[in-house]
Amino acid sequence: MKNESVEESSILWESFILPHSSYPLIRFAICLEINDGIRCLKKLFHTSIVLLLFLQCFNPSLSSGFNNVSFNFGAIGRRVVTRCIESEREALLAFKQGLIDDYNLISSWGREERKQDCCKWLGVHCSNRTNHVTQLDLGVKHMDKAYSLQHKGDHKDVYYYLQGKMMSPKLIELQHLKYLDLSWINFNGSQIPDFICSLSNLRFLDLSFASFGGRIPTQIGNLTHLQYLDLGSNNFANVENMNSWLPHLSALKYLDLSDTNLSNVPDWMEAVTKLPKLTNLSLSYCSLPSPLIHSSTLFNINSTRSLAHVDLSSNQIPFSSSSSIFVWLSKYNASLVHLELSENQIEGGIPQSFSGLCNLQELYLMGNNLSGQLSWLVQILMSACPDQNSLETLVLSGNHLSGSIPNLTKFSSLKELVLPYNQLSGTIPESIGHMSRLEGIYLGTNALEGVVSESHFSNLSRLRNLDMSNTSVSLSFSSNWTPPFQLVSIYLSSCMVGPHFPKWLQTQKSYQHLDISNAGIFDILPSWLWSPLSHQNPINFIDLSNNQIRGTIPNSRFEFPSSYYSKVNLSWNRLESPVPSFLSTVISLDLSNNKLSGLNSFMCPKTPNKVSRLVSLDLSSNNLYEQLPNCWSRLENLAFLDLSDNALFGKIPTTMGSLPSIQTLKLNKNGLVGELPSSLKNLTRLSVFDVGENNLSGLIPKWLGVGLPNLAILILRSNHFYGSIPLQLCNMRNIQILDFSMNNISGTIPKCVNNLTNLATKGSSSLTIFHTYDMSLGGQSGYFEEASLIWKGIMSKYKSTLGLVKCIHLSSNQLTGEIPREITDLVGLVSLNLSRNNLTGQITPTIGKLESLESLDLSRNHIYGGIPTSLFQIYGLGDLDLSNNNLSGKIPMGTQLQTYDPSDFAGNPLLCGIPLQQLCSPEETSPKEQPMFGDQVKENDGLITTGFYLSLAFGFVVGFWGVCGSLIFIRSWRYTYYKFLSCVYDWLYVRVALIRRRRAIDG
Repeated sequence: MKNESVEESSILWESFILPHSSYPLIRFAICLEINDGIRCLKKLFHTSIVLLLFLQCFNPSLSSGFNNVSFNFGAIGRRVVTRCIESEREALLAFKQGLIDDYNLISSWGREERKQDCCKWLGVHCSNRTNHVTQLDLGVKHMDKAYSLQHKGDHKDVYYYLQGKMMSPKLIELQHLKYLDLSWINFNGSQIPDFICSLSNLRFLDLSFASFGGRIPTQIGNLTHLQYLDLGSNNFANVENMNSWLPHLSALKYLDLSDTNLSNVPDWMEAVTKLPKLTNLSLSYCSLPSPLIHSSTLFNINSTRSLAHVDLSSNQIPFSSSSSIFVWLSKYNASLVHLELSENQIEGGIPQSFSGLCNLQELYLMGNNLSGQLSWLVQILMSACPDQNSLETLVLSGNHLSGSIPNLTKFSSLKELVLPYNQLSGTIPESIGHMSRLEGIYLGTNALEGVVSESHFSNLSRLRNLDMSNTSVSLSFSSNWTPPFQLVSIYLSSCMVGPHFPKWLQTQKSYQHLDISNAGIFDILPSWLWSPLSHQNPINFIDLSNNQIRGTIPNSRFEFPSSYYSKVNLSWNRLESPVPSFLSTVISLDLSNNKLSGLNSFMCPKTPNKVSRLVSLDLSSNNLYEQLPNCWSRLENLAFLDLSDNALFGKIPTTMGSLPSIQTLKLNKNGLVGELPSSLKNLTRLSVFDVGENNLSGLIPKWLGVGLPNLAILILRSNHFYGSIPLQLCNMRNIQILDFSMNNISGTIPKCVNNLTNLATKGSSSLTIFHTYDMSLGGQSGYFEEASLIWKGIMSKYKSTLGLVKCIHLSSNQLTGEIPREITDLVGLVSLNLSRNNLTGQITPTIGKLESLESLDLSRNHIYGGIPTSLFQIYGLGDLDLSNNNLSGKIPMGTQLQTYDPSDFAGNPLLCGIPLQQLCSPEETSPKEQPMFGDQVKENDGLITTGFYLSLAFGFVVGFWGVCGSLIFIRSWRYTYYKFLSCVYDWLYVRVALIRRRRAIDG
């Protein structure tokens, strides 16, 4: 042991000292002291240090090689070694100053004495021979590991660990740098600095996902030693000169420019073919144009044909089997192992030249326009090399392939078979069970049928993923069958799995995804279903919806782990009992349309202070007969809550105002009472609020229009709200659906309704309403909104077209006054229902401005006057009800108004014309009457009528006797009148006489 320690110390000494000195005395002393043991070695060690210090004092140049080696003795045998070169340390610290380190990951970088050695800093690596910095790795993979170590294994999805304010030009000091990884550092759109292109020793450069903008510097062609270049997923402007710098990188083996706009680079293929050593090429999401390259050039490519991995996916390139791209790719028949052409516009089939790709292992052609029989495509892939086919992954999903699934056993190496979303038919061949290397079978959403039995899986011991969802396949296994595999994902939605719950699932101990929804299961929910929760990789998705599963959900002591996005859907079954508390640990839970009862133990567990991870909760249409729990403050992540169509009673608890993330809140169709608590005004992210069909009362709160700026759907239908509509509701600029029908609301309709900006805008940008929400473990998810509305007297649910529905429903209240003219500014309205109120006045003549209206109901009011001809402008008005008012006159002719049912105009005694049986009198029917449109629309009431003559006669009588009668019967008035006339006569006579006399004198 002693000799081993001496030898180890000697080697350590030589590694630091001897390469930098040539003093024979020291070397001789070392050799002597080795034989004397550790005691002599310590003496020699101290003597050597004193000698070195002495030499450095008298002649510093002799010890220049020691400038980056320092020793600090706190005790015998203890030392601190600093190898870092000063100029490179300063360059790294300057680079750190330009970074924002929110997670304190590069705290090891510093000027303190214990942090002097930059070679020990996170992400920095130095050469053992020269001590120069050769690697700087601050990429996302290295930072993930550092974060995990810092937080003792606790994983968190962080989008950017570091933010780049600016990149210090001092980084150019690292001239010996060979490896530079700055991927996933957010440089906020700044341009790649040119000085990076002066790091001439670089072999590896990864700047992907770094939010760089501007242009790719052409000087990057100076990095002639570069072997790995990844500039993918940045924000570069159009690249127009790639052929001027890319061919200079003659040593390049790996190139990734994905998500870079190359639409103006028609010579991209020519530039790539000039890289003789290139093995990996990724140009996905680049908007690549069809390459401009002459066919003769393709046969004289200056390349060693070493290309092995090619990804040109998601470019929407239109090409056929004779395209130059296929001809180019076929040149690499000896080297190509991975080819991805998904999400393009490949028409027809694949070329015969593909049959020569005998070394191809992975082929991705998803989302194209491939057509024809699947068997033809398979035959091309196997024709040239049937005995040595190395294909492991075949992805053909999302095409138009037809026919049956052929015998694929000649693909002896196949691991992944991905064929969903095609037009395949027939049965699944039993030969698939002999492909022993298969790990994934994806056949969903095809027209497949027939029975799948145990023989289909007889030798598939490696199978991990199975998808036959949305097919007409029936699964028939014996009750005691034990599969040879352990599945991770099981997708059998809409297959015939029932009527009994599949017992073979009990043998699967590792599945994480299970979907057997709409599978014809009429059975009791087994307790063993949740057993995978106790395993290392527990369930994070389970869907048993749309079956007839009975029984109870047993409570479990297990919890869904926080590191997974867990989702459970048991809706549309016949489950009973209280909701078990362990399900509150999932993120998304749908138990709607069951017979569940009991909510308190689920919402208020024994550890109430623990924040719930629930983001989406749907318990609608159950048997919840209780008061709402009062422990909502722990659900700070909840974004979607639907408790509608139950038997909940009591008041809405004030703690429901403690849901900061809530976007959708549905409490409709219950028995809730009291007023809306003012604490709900804190739900500033609320977009959908439905408390319709309850027993709520009180005034409509003003804060609905003030504190909830994102409100788009507000439904208070069928309650006992009273009072007037507050003017503050006119601030709801995002409102799309406003339903206050069937309450006791009085007063007038506010004239400020034209401030409802969304309703004053025609159309919608989307058919649906999709809400996104942030999940507690990072990332986003979402859901499609739906709402129930009364349309044409029928309660209907809207989901797939909800985005198009814009309506105001104020029917069955006590509203008075006239319909405000301002309501016609809401040109986006699709439905307007003001029926069953006490509205008066006339229908505003500008009603025709509501050109988007499909439904208009003004029935059962006290509206009078004629029907405005401007209704002609509403061509899409399919539902109209003006019945039971005081309308009069003739229904305008020559329009769609004659096509409505007579009941739509009934109850207006003074109304006449088609479609009513009550014909109009001759005075009201004129052969010259023509409908008017557009700006010519006006009220054609007529001027010379019987009423006009009566008014004229009455005015004459009143005027005549009002003047002449007074002079006849009142003497004083008569004398005064005559005296006034005499004075006027005298004045006029004098004036005339004076004028005549003046003219006579002048003449």
